[in-house]
Amino acid sequence: MDKDDKETPNANTGAASGMEAPPLKPFSKKGAHSTGKPSGQLFRPEIPRRVAEIPGVSRRGDHRLSLEDDANRLTVGRNICLKGEITACEKLVVEGRVEAVLAEATMIEVMPTGFYKGSANVQEADICGCFEGSLVATDILTIRKGGRISGSVRYGKIVIESGGEISGDMASLE
Repeated sequence: MDKDDKETPNANTGAASGMEAPPLKPFSKKGAHSTGKPSGQLFRPEIPRRVAEIPGVSRRGDHRLSLEDDANRLTVGRNICLKGEITACEKLVVEGRVEAVLAEATMIEVMPTGFYKGSANVQEADICGCFEGSLVATDILTIRKGGRISGSVRYGKIVIESGGEISGDMASLE
C-alpha cells in the first residue's frame, strides 16, 4: 500500500464515497463555504466624518497658537540671563536679563525686574522694566509706570502711563 491508499481514521467506512461533504473553510460562519458577499466588492467600514474633540489637544487645522497656553510662552526668570536669538515664541515674559533678537512673536512683556537688550518685532509690547534697542509693536505698545525704553521704537498705537519713559527715535506705523 502506498501513502495515497492509506485509510484515514476519520473516513466514513459505511457511507458511499459520493456522499461526503466538502471540507469546511476555516473560520467560516455556520458551515457556509463563502462569506455571503459577492466577490469583487471590498469591505469598506463606515468612517465617521467628524473627529471627536479631546479637551486640551489642538486640532490639526489649528495653526493659531494661544497666548494662554504655557507651551507657547517663554518666561525668563529673575535670576536668569539669556543671550541669543528667539525664533519660535508666541509670548516672551522677561523677569531677568535678556540680550536677544526676537522675530515674529505675538507679545513681549518686560516685567519691573526685567531688562531686554536687542531687537523685537511683535504685535503687542507691554513694558514695565527696561528695554534697550529696536522695538516694533505692530498693534499696540504699552509703557507702564516705571517702564523705560531707549532706542528705536515703531508702533501701531501707543499708551504711556504716568511715570513711563521713552528716549530715542520713535514713530508710528502706517
